[in-house]
Amino acid sequence: MEMEANATLMLWTAVILTFGFLYWFVCVMGAAEVKGKGALDLKMGSINRSEVHNKYTQYWSFFRQPKELSSSAAAASKVPSIISTYYDLITDITEWGWGQSIHFSPAVQGCSHREATRLHEERVADLIRARGGHKILDVGCGIGGPMRAIAAYCGARVMGITINQYQVSRAQFHNKKAGLENQCEVVCGNFLEMPFEEASFDKAYSIEATCHAPRLEDVYSEVFRVLKPGGLFVSYEWVTTPLYRGDDHRHVEIIHGIERGGALPGLRAQGEIAGIARKVGFEVVEEEDLALPPAGPWWARLKMGRIAYWRNQVMLSVLTTLGLAPKGVVEVHDMLYETAIDLTRGGETGIFSPMYMILCRKPVS
Repeated sequence: MEMEANATLMLWTAVILTFGFLYWFVCVMGAAEVKGKGALDLKMGSINRSEVHNKYTQYWSFFRQPKELSSSAAAASKVPSIISTYYDLITDITEWGWGQSIHFSPAVQGCSHREATRLHEERVADLIRARGGHKILDVGCGIGGPMRAIAAYCGARVMGITINQYQVSRAQFHNKKAGLENQCEVVCGNFLEMPFEEASFDKAYSIEATCHAPRLEDVYSEVFRVLKPGGLFVSYEWVTTPLYRGDDHRHVEIIHGIERGGALPGLRAQGEIAGIARKVGFEVVEEEDLALPPAGPWWARLKMGRIAYWRNQVMLSVLTTLGLAPKGVVEVHDMLYETAIDLTRGGETGIFSPMYMILCRKPVS
């Protein structure tokens, strides 16, 4: 009798431990934010579940030859809608695995990834000399991680613009949860044709977003238009560095992988950025590649081990099989994983930087 009771106890203990492990494996492990996205919450933005795979295929085909998109007016005109599709596909996965600030930051000794990210964002506020009472524009705000950090840090009001409506809803959710809905606002729109009046912002910034523009001068000219005279604008740009060699097949392959997986219509060279800013009327105050030493390697977070990749892959495959995740999510996860490999190679070889900083001022007269 006692043996039967012990066996029953052991069985129920095993069942409870198994369910506890599965809950931890699916719902907790891998989440980048406390009370953030969980694996069971993954959607694909505003895309209907039955259309996810088709939308992924459409995106992948469109960015087959990224650099050609900038030279073709017809193709360039389609970029905004495809970029929106891209963010429908990846927003929940990146928030689940990365957090609310979907960008890179230099590793800082003694700091967690989250702390290093916050310092990188607060540096933006310091560069543009933001303070309470200022109205600041976040160009390509995503789900608003940086805007919340900057608003909390300096007390300014921040208006963000993103091409993707699903990101607007996620940003609004997080703004309210953080108690910053009165300081942070988000609108859905194209940063190539912003719905703001001329000279309506005191300061502006962009963190790894303007790289999606087929022509950088188009977005810089819009920022110039909506910025008040004397206002500062800082941007962290994705660029190829002087170490990149167009005649090196490995270099070309790495950069092409970054462009395809990152929805980029052709990466620009570091040396082009300042000239483009001056062309639209800006004064260039400062330039610096924030990825260079003594900064720690920004790609450290991307070095996902085999166990972590296997965990995510198995998790998403099971959820898809059970109908809890839409068909196509595994392919999107694979795309992001392959892009992470290319980004890591770009960082390790030194041919790519996601944080070439340029600080500009709109002349007073």
